[in-house]
Amino acid sequence: MSGITFVHPKMFFLLLLVPAFVAWYIWKQKDTRASLQMSSLMPFGGVPASLRVYLRHLPFVLRMVALVMVVLVLARPQSFNVTQNIETEGIDIMISLDISSSMLAQDFKPDRLEAAKDIAIQFVSGRQNDRIGVVIFAGESFTLCPLTSDLRTVANQINSIELGLIEDGTAIGVGLANAVARLKESDAMSKVVILLTDGVNNMGEIAPLTAADIASTFGVRVYTVGVGTHGTAPYPVQTPFGTRMQDMKVEIDEDVLKQIADITGGQYFRATDGKGLARVYEQIDELEKTKIEVIETTRKSEEFLRFALLALLMLTLDIVLRTTVLRSVP
Repeated sequence: MSGITFVHPKMFFLLLLVPAFVAWYIWKQKDTRASLQMSSLMPFGGVPASLRVYLRHLPFVLRMVALVMVVLVLARPQSFNVTQNIETEGIDIMISLDISSSMLAQDFKPDRLEAAKDIAIQFVSGRQNDRIGVVIFAGESFTLCPLTSDLRTVANQINSIELGLIEDGTAIGVGLANAVARLKESDAMSKVVILLTDGVNNMGEIAPLTAADIASTFGVRVYTVGVGTHGTAPYPVQTPFGTRMQDMKVEIDEDVLKQIADITGGQYFRATDGKGLARVYEQIDELEKTKIEVIETTRKSEEFLRFALLALLMLTLDIVLRTTVLRSVP
């Protein structure tokens, strides 16, 4: 009966007739007397009981089952088949990540790069309805992962990022332009770049604001994230005596990052530690929610036929038994 509802559930009150009929049947059986009386039954003590003895109550049981089935038919059972059509307004997101040597600074734990990778993977894992790609940049830039809906692959590619993959430096304009190039052919309703850097543009053939103008032309919104504490940050420096920690001045070109965000209709964020960076991604996640439209289609099906056929079967068996095996002679 799972998945079945009844149009007329009040009909189930008729089931109260069943215990009434059972009580009447039991009372009638107690009042039954044999038509042939013997002074003693001892001569018949060894005679085995016939099949009719065991089946004598079966017609009544069949009639009660038939009554229950008729009540179910009168209650008008229906099943519902609900289908959902889901329409999504997809968002294409490119993460442009700075992997210059300054990302080894340890104002984030264990360092900026590892913190940025971990939090980016968490962000990617929550964007189930979007396509995401990854661009990395330092002195130059290349595409680590093109746009894809395979989020596990994106997460694995982010996890594999290491310093030294490309020439050192900070080419913010090139990193942004590369990400925009991956989005310009996209037909998504919303196109977004998350640009994360901890420095000042000092390399590359494309100026950051020029890249921002290109992004705006193609309808790409850029969220810029400046990574690094205020003042100085501990940075590992190689010396003849091994690796030593040295406080280095944190320089982030916030004015340029703010202008990039303004030109493209995005926002600028500053993250000074791992928790702050996590909050930045949470804010971007809220700003760029995928629109999901669910259309439900419900189809009703009448389910009385099987109960009616079962009632008919019970009554047929009752008639057959009472006119053959269990026929009574007056």
